[in-house]
Parts: sequence; structure tokens; C-alpha cells
Amino acid sequence: MQLVCPAGNLPALRAAIDAGADAVYLGFRDQTNARAFPGLNFSDAEIRQGTAYARARGRSVYVALNTYPDSAHLSHWHRAVDTAAELGVDAIIAAEMAVLDYACRNHPALPRHLSVQGSATTAPALRYAYERFGIARAVLPRVLSVQQVERLCQTAPVPLEVFAFGSLCIMVEGRCQLSSYVTGASPNRHGVCSPAKFVRWEDHAGGTRSVRLNDVLIDRFEPEEPAAYPTVCKGRYGVGGEVFHALEEPTSLNTLQLIPRLAQAGVAALKIEGRQRGAAYVDAVTRTWRAALDRHRNAPADWRPQAQWQSTLSSHAEGHQTTLGPYHRAWH
Repeated sequence: MQLVCPAGNLPALRAAIDAGADAVYLGFRDQTNARAFPGLNFSDAEIRQGTAYARARGRSVYVALNTYPDSAHLSHWHRAVDTAAELGVDAIIAAEMAVLDYACRNHPALPRHLSVQGSATTAPALRYAYERFGIARAVLPRVLSVQQVERLCQTAPVPLEVFAFGSLCIMVEGRCQLSSYVTGASPNRHGVCSPAKFVRWEDHAGGTRSVRLNDVLIDRFEPEEPAAYPTVCKGRYGVGGEVFHALEEPTSLNTLQLIPRLAQAGVAALKIEGRQRGAAYVDAVTRTWRAALDRHRNAPADWRPQAQWQSTLSSHAEGHQTTLGPYHRAWH
């Protein structure tokens, strides 16, 4: 299985490649990618540098053009496709049909991957994208059980990529209406679920803290309690007389223990989330997954998750906790 790792900037790209990534994914400095905020992403010159660095080591570079443009600015996404093709990247990752259609018609030799934001969870949906836009790969949303992934691997017309580690998004994969409702800013085109200008932390007597998103109370934390990332979906709310994480817990996805099963199913690539994270995160997480995948490839019958691998991943997880998320559902 290919290991696909995040690159929010040139140092992170180099860290991923040096640590053993087979491919990295990155974005331009605009709203054509879903991590568009200050201090992140690449200029054209940096993509050229990064691509040369990766190619010299036999690795690949994918450009995420995975947001949903409005009709008035669709030409910006078309130009981004043109630029990606001119820069000679190995593939684009796109979700919107007009973007995929433009790339298919104007740059047929440029491989097209269907983004996780395309939310294709069935064989007919994947078949449509393959037949209509000639996709070469599809990234599955993080809402499927492992049984569903296994069945899709048997019926999909293209190789499949799944998320293996990182922040767990279940709110329609980057198109969350909750965040849009609370802030008025689309998390899809504004690069983050909780833009910094809308976040407000408050200290209270006794050392407790609370966090609000655009004046909506998201959570309260005890003095020694680690604070979660302030998103609507990971807040705690009063429901039926109880206060708890009603939508999603602030933990990171970690599918390390599923490597044998995903490999057996025929998954083509494992994706690490985290373009907004620094080079140290990219280096540590990539090295851990590289070691685990190499050991499984060399001795699949004897493969077991190592305690050190899990410890390293937990130290870089949200809230220092990990979960299998929807992968471990008993029903399917």
C-alpha cells in the first residue's frame, strides 16, 4: 500500500519524503484547496522545488484542488488545473464535477483522483466518476465501516485510498453545515472549521476555561483538562439532561491495527491527515507508518502493532487519544 502524507509547506514536504512517504499532497495558496489559511501552502516556485525533491527520490506529488467553487469564480479553479499540469505534478485531487470535467477535457494525461470531499461511498458513484471523468483513484470518506471498505474494493472500477491517521471529520467531509451556520464562513473554502477570528477563550474563577465560536458556547474545561480543538462537532452539549460529546469526540483516527485487513482487502493507498500540522508531526507520523508498513510487507504472517508505534501516534493525536472511528462499527 502506498503511503500518502501531508505537506503544508516545503519543510513538511521534505520531512515526509525523508521519512518514507511514497507520495505527498499539497495545495496552492488560494481557495482551490481546503486548507487555505495564512502561513500554509505553496507558491508555484515551491511546488517546482518540492516536485524536484520528490522526483529525485522516486516519490510523487499530488495537488489538492478539492474545494467547491461558486459559479462566478470557477475560472480560478480552471487556472489552477492548468497550473498543476504545467508544473508537472503526478495527479490532482478534485471533488467538484466541473473541475474534474475541465481537467479531463483539457489535460487528459494528468491523472485525476476523486477527493474525499466527493463523498463517493458506493460502487455506482465511483463508477460514474470513472466513466464520466476518467478518475484514476478515489479517496473514500471517513464514514465507512471496514466491511464496507472491503466490499468497495471488490466492486470499485478504480484503486481506493483510505484515511489511516489524523483528525477525524465525519461532517460531510469538509462541507460541514454546522460550521457554516455558526460562523457564516464555509470550512470548505476558508481552510478551517473554526477561523481564528471567530474563536474566543475565556478564563473563569477556579481555573476553568470556556471556548466560544462566534459567541456560541462550544465547551468548558476543568483546570487540568486538555482542551480540544474548538469545532462545533467536537464540543459538549446538554442533551436529555446530560452533557457530553453529542456529535464526535475530540480524538484522532488511527487505523494502524487494521493494516493487515486493509492490505488483504486491496486498498491501494493509506492517507495521513494533517497539512495544517508542522514538519515534526509529519516526520514522526510518517516514520511510524513507514516502519509499520515495511514490517507488514516483509513478514505479514508475523505482523503485530508495536507499542512504540502506538505511543508515538498517540502523542501526536488530538487530545492524545485515538479511535478507529466508523471503521469498527459492528453493523454494516
